[in-house]
Amino acid sequence: MDRYDEGAHPRQVAATPDGPPPAEDPPRPPEAAPEAAPEAAPEAAPEAAPGGASSAAPEHGPASGAPGTSAAPGRPAAGITALSLPYQIAAALALALVAVGALVHLGMVFLHVAPSNTLTKQHGRAVDEWIYPEFEQNWKLFAPNPLQQNIDVQVRVDLRTAEGGVRTTGWYDLSGLDGADIRHNLLPSHTQQNELRRAWDFYSSSHDNANRPSGLRGELSESYLRRIVARRVDRLSAEVREGTVERVQLRSSTTNVQPPPWSTEKVSDKPVYRVLPWWTLSAKDAGTGADA
Repeated sequence: MDRYDEGAHPRQVAATPDGPPPAEDPPRPPEAAPEAAPEAAPEAAPEAAPGGASSAAPEHGPASGAPGTSAAPGRPAAGITALSLPYQIAAALALALVAVGALVHLGMVFLHVAPSNTLTKQHGRAVDEWIYPEFEQNWKLFAPNPLQQNIDVQVRVDLRTAEGGVRTTGWYDLSGLDGADIRHNLLPSHTQQNELRRAWDFYSSSHDNANRPSGLRGELSESYLRRIVARRVDRLSAEVREGTVERVQLRSSTTNVQPPPWSTEKVSDKPVYRVLPWWTLSAKDAGTGADA
């Protein structure tokens, strides 16, 4: 170090030979060597969270949720969005058609039950063709005095015999057949419960006591009831099923519901019949004709 100091700070000697040499500068303490930067301590490994997942944030990349960064991908698409574009378009069109059909139906039902107005006067026929006979509204259940009668629809058939003659069968209870299908059935169909009953109500309300139709509704109700009977004659008996049906005739048997034992009300228990004319069934009525 002395040599280093001497070289770093050379002493100046006077050039005069007479005088004493000048005093030497006091020695300076040696300069400390520059301290080395402390070594960075190794970072501790992130502790594993329960379940094996690391609880430490990732070392590289921006933090999740920081501005300008995109969130992690979510769950896979479900529903319509999981379909390809053509299927999405088809599904959207199908949903749109269902929605339009539901709105049209609700509008027709509203016009049917609403009081007479300008729209029903102008488009009453279109509304009736949409509503009758399947969607007719009946509010008799909420009447002050609801119906207290049992109405059975019955049919008999003219059969062509092997000798060429005609034989008339007895009366078959069509309503009884529906009742047998409904009894002990937890989920009876709408057809079993209401088709024949509503068809008969439709016919009765659109015909007078002489069975004359009242306008277009009367003709429509007769055609509807005729088709129902034509599709049910095969269920009557093996004789009818194997024979040739020439004509059919319908009638209704109406009996009053008897009051409970504690009531003093007296009502008749005798049935009242309404007999319709004979009808000749065609292939169209049976659903096998070209126009069926």
